[in-house]
Amino acid sequence: MAKPTVVTGTVGKDAHVIGTKILSRALRDAGFNVIELGILTPPEEFITAALDNKADAILMSSLYGMGENDVRGFKENCVKAGLGGVLLYIGGNLGVGKHDFKDDEVKFKKLGFDRVYPPASDVKTAIADLWADLKTRGKA
Repeated sequence: MAKPTVVTGTVGKDAHVIGTKILSRALRDAGFNVIELGILTPPEEFITAALDNKADAILMSSLYGMGENDVRGFKENCVKAGLGGVLLYIGGNLGVGKHDFKDDEVKFKKLGFDRVYPPASDVKTAIADLWADLKTRGKA
């Protein structure tokens, strides 16, 4: 079976790059083909990259608290583009100010994300989740 392909990047107007760089490196080390988009990436670029590279998953980070605005309608746009089966993960500081992460998790799952991670999550957890989700779908 071919290496699973994932698209990574920091979505929207967010310029925080360290987390996505660490995640991309860890994914490569774990056996994934990684298409790394970097920072300040419009949501549409994730869709284009996923289509162009036949991606199995899109992993986004957002640390500036405005992720909800950046990804509103993203799942629907993925479906319209023919990417309904692509796994969608997001993590970071997904809201502004003090708030309960569980609220963010509910909100982003309603927006169509399969997995939602709080700030400072262990990349090993996300990679284990990704392998498990791919295996469930017969892609690993």
